[in-house]
Amino acid sequence: MAESSKSPVSVVLVHGGFVDGAGWEGVYNILKKDGYDVSIVQNPTTSLPDDVAVTRRAIAQAKGPVVLVGHSYGGAVITEAGTDPKVGALVYITAFAPDKGESVDTLIKSAPPGAPVPPILPPVDGYLFLDRTKFRASFAADVSEAKAAFMADSQVPWGVAALAGTISEPAWKSKPSYYLVVTEDNMIPPPAQRQMAARAGATVAEVAGSHAIYVSKPDAVAALITKAAKSAGAKMAA
Repeated sequence: MAESSKSPVSVVLVHGGFVDGAGWEGVYNILKKDGYDVSIVQNPTTSLPDDVAVTRRAIAQAKGPVVLVGHSYGGAVITEAGTDPKVGALVYITAFAPDKGESVDTLIKSAPPGAPVPPILPPVDGYLFLDRTKFRASFAADVSEAKAAFMADSQVPWGVAALAGTISEPAWKSKPSYYLVVTEDNMIPPPAQRQMAARAGATVAEVAGSHAIYVSKPDAVAALITKAAKSAGAKMAA
């Protein structure tokens, strides 16, 4: 996209638990090349209110109407923060999409029978980590061994309080939503992804890949974000 025809829509990318915003680099590069204003939230992942506050600051600083994108736990963050009037659409990337009064914790506990159990270690001082030796298989199976090892060794502590944070008013009830179902995800079972997407009335795309799809297949992720952005831009221009 030429510099003179930059999209009026801004994209705000929100990461999930155990990782930071650096994993969005591939998606960021594609969207920037296509002329979008893009910002990446660095959630402290200490509590849902804290992460929502950081995300809302990023929304406020965005240049145009916002397409708000969340991966994994980031889906809970965008569900709460997305009620901001500046947000035009929500994009869930194999993400939790809780309803009012729900939390990531309650959604995990209601996982479908036979679903893979993520190798989350017992909490230490109120924070969680994934077992490093099982990180790649559970979180990043289609990422290179070296990259997955780096992700495992650079994990961000995920606060137990963040998982327990409940939604006050889900943004997907009032905003257009999009959902990327990832069919080989060993963290959030595909049936649970489809159920949340259907409940939210989301426009759904499916792709094969791991929970770290935003790292392994940034093109597929950017394509759905672009679809949401074009729709939001068209509505704004109407």
